[in-house]
Amino acid sequence: MEPPIHVAYTLLQCWHRVPGGTAACALAVARAMAERDDVNLVGVGPWGRSLPPAPWTPPQPLVRLPAPPPLVYDLWHHTRLLDPGRAVRGADVVHATATTVPARGKKPLVVTIHDLFPLQTPEHFTPRGVRVMRAGIERARRDADIVCVSSRDTFADCVDAGFREDRLRLVPLGAEPHVVGDADRERIRRRYHLDAPFILWVGTVEPRKNLPTLIDAYRQIASREEDLVLVGPVGWREQIAGHIDGIATRVRHLGFVPGNDLTALYAEARVFALPSTREGFGLPAIEAMAQGTPVVCAAGTAVEDVVGNAGVAVDATDADAWADALGRLLDDEAELARLGTLGRERASTFTWGATAAHTVAAYRDALASVS
Repeated sequence: MEPPIHVAYTLLQCWHRVPGGTAACALAVARAMAERDDVNLVGVGPWGRSLPPAPWTPPQPLVRLPAPPPLVYDLWHHTRLLDPGRAVRGADVVHATATTVPARGKKPLVVTIHDLFPLQTPEHFTPRGVRVMRAGIERARRDADIVCVSSRDTFADCVDAGFREDRLRLVPLGAEPHVVGDADRERIRRRYHLDAPFILWVGTVEPRKNLPTLIDAYRQIASREEDLVLVGPVGWREQIAGHIDGIATRVRHLGFVPGNDLTALYAEARVFALPSTREGFGLPAIEAMAQGTPVVCAAGTAVEDVVGNAGVAVDATDADAWADALGRLLDDEAELARLGTLGRERASTFTWGATAAHTVAAYRDALASVS
């Protein structure tokens, strides 16, 4: 039996003010890796005394680089310092789990890229964020031995951006199959004062999430009993505030919600809506489907590809079409049940265990490429 692969696994995004999807995915993969005996991960974090609070707390063991996150990224951008492959004793592979990418040292470099949005829509990022992430994407294109992407859309975008296709690996994301009981549903209703049935949206509030279209669509069906519940940190506040005049009491923004509560919200929602014009994968859609909640998503996006025939796809920019699709679905209990069943079946094919297996295969390919 071959010895396990020893991996220096970057987790600096867990220390960000808003850790976001890349941190959630990296931690989920790390948990799945812990169940395997063919790989050992050592997390790589920034200097500091404290750990991020749950659910962003990295697993142990953890090696700290001698600088805070902004300085680490600047040094990675401009120098070859702070090589995770040297920081983690005995590392076989370095895995950069976000588009902040260190210089390739003596160890093979694997990079996960969920999307190329810093190249495609730089106006939605801070100038510094664009600079750092563009540098990381370029370094991945030039130096990575293997690049893991989570959707066919991102795979195609990477090819168009000049990545070598033979170095790209499709590594879909997963969902946790938690069972939500009646007591959990009642608990989250009381905790968040959810007195009415609701349509659910989950994500960070930012332009590509296309929330104004969803809110404008909801305005057309606000005479129904369902509220619109939004979950996730606020980035671009005006994406909500400028669109809820007259329906402010019906649009509930809960902010960040911890994992167990979020799972119960997915289960309790009548419908999950994800109108994003761009997504690298659309993990919230899979998480909703895993709870048997039907999904309405934007047509022509990575989310539609992930959802398949287990949901409804609508033109991302057509608020009238969104209102019609949501209204029709909410009025059809048989269709809600049918899509809920299909969604559970579809979501069961996306597991973090499978993501971990694909990732270990990528490590082996990276090692083979330099042997």
